[in-house]
Amino acid sequence: MIRSEPDMPPPAQDRLRVLIVDDSESQRQLLACVLCRMDLDVTMVADAAQALFLCMTDEGADIGMVLSDWQMPGMDGPDFCRAFRQLARDDYAYFILMTSETDRSKKAIGLEAGADDFVTRPLDLTELRARINTGRRILDMQEALLHRNHEVHTTLRDLTTLHDAMDRDLAEARKLQMAFIPDRNHHFQGSDLSLRLVTSGQIGGDLVGYFPISDTRIGLYSIDVSGHGVASALLTGRLAALFSWNSRRANIAFRSNGRDVYNPEVVMERLNSFMLSEMESDIYFTAVLAYVDTVTGQVVFCQAGHPHPLIRRADSTVEQVGDGGPPVGLLPGLAFDCTTVQLNPGDAFLTYSDGLTECADTWGDMLEEEGLMNLLSAIPDGAEAAVDSIEAALRNHSGINDFEDDISMLLFRYETASASKRGLAAG
Repeated sequence: MIRSEPDMPPPAQDRLRVLIVDDSESQRQLLACVLCRMDLDVTMVADAAQALFLCMTDEGADIGMVLSDWQMPGMDGPDFCRAFRQLARDDYAYFILMTSETDRSKKAIGLEAGADDFVTRPLDLTELRARINTGRRILDMQEALLHRNHEVHTTLRDLTTLHDAMDRDLAEARKLQMAFIPDRNHHFQGSDLSLRLVTSGQIGGDLVGYFPISDTRIGLYSIDVSGHGVASALLTGRLAALFSWNSRRANIAFRSNGRDVYNPEVVMERLNSFMLSEMESDIYFTAVLAYVDTVTGQVVFCQAGHPHPLIRRADSTVEQVGDGGPPVGLLPGLAFDCTTVQLNPGDAFLTYSDGLTECADTWGDMLEEEGLMNLLSAIPDGAEAAVDSIEAALRNHSGINDFEDDISMLLFRYETASASKRGLAAG
């Protein structure tokens, strides 16, 4: 049947249209009488050639059932059926052959030609009605299936459109998320710092960054928000604003005077209160917040459920530092601790998300902390080159292009500074 839209199912018909093909006028009239009483729309032709021509036109496009004699002058019933099945039609028509043949091999010829059913002559009207009703049920099921397929197709098309739009939005969100991170590489009076964030999807829940405290001090943070996806990414955006590079008044680490900073453990307590009072969500995060004196090499940091920071000494030995601590945003009134470590010239301080230690190879074996420490012991000089080498080693270990979890790390490499020694502001 010709449709106005290629993906639309055929419109439902009030009455099934049946084409009777028989060279006997009396047989046509008898069949028409029976079919009209069954509330069918009947069309009659005297031979297969007329029937085939009719079915090739728009007028015959809505024929849903054919009742054809087997023996006819010119083209017989099976040949007509075969030609009918070769027509380009949008919907299926049920084809019944009327025959006096009882030989099974003869009926097989009709089935191979495309017939759906047979009625034996002389006609038994009860059998005829039963065969036609069987065809009607099959056509009804086919019509229902076509409409259901159309619904599925429309739904899939809508979902594809929605998915494409979401992909575009996520791509933009990724650009915005990467904008949360300061310059990936930075130099501080001889020391250098390198950041790396590789999301497992288009957006992720990890965040790394830094902010200036004074001419000789910097703040470093590494954050891993629970879960994945949009909610986690939105929280990283909010946290990035709380550790603003440009505005000390917006930065949660600074006191109201905009000069002095809270101790790292106090900042974590403030973040914990913020999460529980303003974020109506089950999301929490782990973090390390460190204050580094670029002159003395002293690092004061708070570890809140995050993996233990690592220090790679100039002699290539690696130390694990930190006292653990609870994640941020789980329970009210949590206490956080602070740790102080000393960096010497040539030492490197690494803080990272668990995506590194939980990076699995194709066998499912994780890199774990020992493996990361081995990687860190072999890093080249320079923070950026060191971070590049760790990422390359992770990709080699995983054996795939994409990681199963977000990968984030921050590496600070300390070198001798000439500025005078200054301590951190009191907490």
